Amino acid sequence: MAELLRLDKYLADLGIGSRSELKLWIRKGKVTINGEVCIKPEAKVSIHSDEICFEGNQLSYVGLVYYMLNKPMGVVSATADNLFETVLDLIEEKQRKDLFPVGRLDKDTEGLLLITNDGELAHQLLSPKKHVDKVYYARVKGMVTEEDKEAFLIGVDIGEDDLTLPAKLNILTYDDISEVELTLHEGRFHQIKRMFEAVDKEVIYLKRLSMGTLILDEKLALGEYRELTQDELNALKKINQ
Repeated sequence: MAELLRLDKYLADLGIGSRSELKLWIRKGKVTINGEVCIKPEAKVSIHSDEICFEGNQLSYVGLVYYMLNKPMGVVSATADNLFETVLDLIEEKQRKDLFPVGRLDKDTEGLLLITNDGELAHQLLSPKKHVDKVYYARVKGMVTEEDKEAFLIGVDIGEDDLTLPAKLNILTYDDISEVELTLHEGRFHQIKRMFEAVDKEVIYLKRLSMGTLILDEKLALGEYRELTQDELNALKKINQ
């Protein structure tokens, strides 16, 4: 992140308003830099050393941010939606308007979701070439068998040009309702549900437990979130290396 930013971009990054609104407000004298009114949207400010105030309120610039969210059912993995609550609606103290979920969980899926504005890290975590493990717990209608385990390890036909990448299926219990853990390296649309449909079974509950080195904090209730610890972030960034 460059130390110097245009004043209107600085304010826009903090979600104060749109760039067009901010240009107008700046020209109306609503912004001060180090105590002096600035009416130039293009003025360069230091994100570290300059004191920026909007309508008398001092601002603090936030750069890259990382939240671990325990996503509940009924919430969509999107930045905006006209019908449903989004995962970003759950982040109450978001100071950046450029936050987004890394990947997506279906509306009826629970569990770990990373919310950030770090596009480079998101790309690394989602790239199939990086083979980042994504581990899910599922309850499945039907008896999951060793044959299913072998099929998933080879790759199954879910109606696309290519088979799914090899996936590790760990059978926890098997009965009319089976419990499994599944490790994937990709994230196709409704992939886990479609994989089990391909072996004549139905996913009735799905929860993501981990993504790479990041493991869902069991202390987080559904809908709760927290910032990543520095150790968690450092471990995730090693994926880039």
